[in-house]
Amino acid sequence: MGLAGLRIVLVEPAGPLNLGAIARVMKNFGLNQLIIVNPQCDRLSPDAMKMAVHAKEILESAVVVQTLPEALQGCVRIIATTGRVSSWKIPLENPRTALPWLLEEPEKPVALIFGREDRGLSNEELNYAQKFVQIPTHESYQSLNLATAVGICCYELAQLTAQPVTESTTSPELASWDMVEAYYQQLESLLLKIGYLYPHTATSRMEKFRQLYNRTQLQTTEVAMLRGILRQIEWAILNNRQ
Repeated sequence: MGLAGLRIVLVEPAGPLNLGAIARVMKNFGLNQLIIVNPQCDRLSPDAMKMAVHAKEILESAVVVQTLPEALQGCVRIIATTGRVSSWKIPLENPRTALPWLLEEPEKPVALIFGREDRGLSNEELNYAQKFVQIPTHESYQSLNLATAVGICCYELAQLTAQPVTESTTSPELASWDMVEAYYQQLESLLLKIGYLYPHTATSRMEKFRQLYNRTQLQTTEVAMLRGILRQIEWAILNNRQ
């Protein structure tokens, strides 16, 4: 078990000093895949490069994308970090108990998402994850610096590489994020057609379906089966109308 397939995903970071510090701490603990979503600062600025010290190559090789879905393409496990309790009361775990789950799929892409410095991740962005991490802090001051949060998680991940999880030779193949996302889009389209969803409430209702399915950790064969059911329903509707 290693960290080669693990992506550190930053959503709209605004501080070049934070970016430099994150690159440095990633190199400290053996991580090198940095993906930046719609950055609000220059990752190659003098401040960022100075803060990175001997980890400048992580900033230079970072992948910059415009949307979070682009950053998650191909990932089979996704954890989002959050400093707040969402209105839909997602279960929150601490890094030590949650992060081992990311590394149970060796050599497959997985992602750990960090939100904006000032307001974290939106509910829509949290919907893309299957598990959620909140770093415990003292009640007198609970707000963590972004680079500090990344550093804590990188440390916990690095400790896990010395404690390999025994792999099962019959472990099922988990569906990638993009495969599951395509299913959600197909499901929403069908539910709108049959009147179960209405356009003005579709987003909030689909949040419930996403939360339900994300907890199950869908396998590739299961997603294929579910999509087959939806196609059959669509076929039956079409033929009954003729």
